[in-house]
Amino acid sequence: MPNPEEAPGDGRNRCDWPATNDAQMVRYHDEVWGVPLHDDVGHFQMISLDVFQAGLSWSTILHKWDAFTKAFDGFDPEVVARYGDEKVQELLANAGIVRNRLKVAATISNAQRFLEVQRVFGSFDNYVWGFTGHKILRNSKGVTRDNVPATSPESDALSKDMKARGFKFAGSTCLYAYMQSAGMVNDHTDNCWRVTG
Repeated sequence: MPNPEEAPGDGRNRCDWPATNDAQMVRYHDEVWGVPLHDDVGHFQMISLDVFQAGLSWSTILHKWDAFTKAFDGFDPEVVARYGDEKVQELLANAGIVRNRLKVAATISNAQRFLEVQRVFGSFDNYVWGFTGHKILRNSKGVTRDNVPATSPESDALSKDMKARGFKFAGSTCLYAYMQSAGMVNDHTDNCWRVTG
């Protein structure tokens, strides 16, 4: 995640959700959210951060992004999949992250499932983009602040499949948020510079 700096006063129109006084949120909106992701470690990071976000604000997680990344060894799924009790206790003592035992356990379990998907499909990227036909999805009627969905048929299908493969915290709403952050779905509002360009 880019280092937070003074919020850009560039006069650009943006989606409503990044508070303009939160430079880190603005930069996430401008540089990460909706940008197509094709890196497996990046996919695992986004899925994991969305696990920790469940029940919390995205701003809370975003401001702990660097601490999470350091604590979870760069979100390398091969490393996280091998975490044992000692590492779990270390994570639960880390005040820089969200210390939730169920979410820590889910992240470790998800890393193991993630590696299984890689073995079957060659990469997680190939697997997950298959749910959008390897295309970026955009609401054909446009996106406004009032019609940004929380789920989609594609996130429903992804959720069903990932749950069947043993992933935790893999509900459709959580996965739709992940699909937005990974650029599989472009939900920038029609008046946002990320759409109008």
